[in-house]
Amino acid sequence: MSTKDAITKKLREAFSPESLEVQDESHLHEGHAGHRPGGETHFRVHIVSPAFSGKSRVERHRMINAALAAELAGSVHALALQIKAPGEG
Repeated sequence: MSTKDAITKKLREAFSPESLEVQDESHLHEGHAGHRPGGETHFRVHIVSPAFSGKSRVERHRMINAALAAELAGSVHALALQIKAPGEG
């Protein structure tokens, strides 16, 4: 399973999102810190889930980081997050 697929699966299972988009942006970071041949090091996540209602930005990031702890400790160098609850602009 690719890292992108693992991230998608874990976030779907943990947060039952209304929408989820995981983009591998590793190709944009060639020559930068953390980049490895083959990519799968830099990701951007857009997620909308009721699980984030009433949570602060920091709490939301901590929730995502906890769900993806294995990936962040291993192959993932950078994770850009856009986390929203339903109805948030």
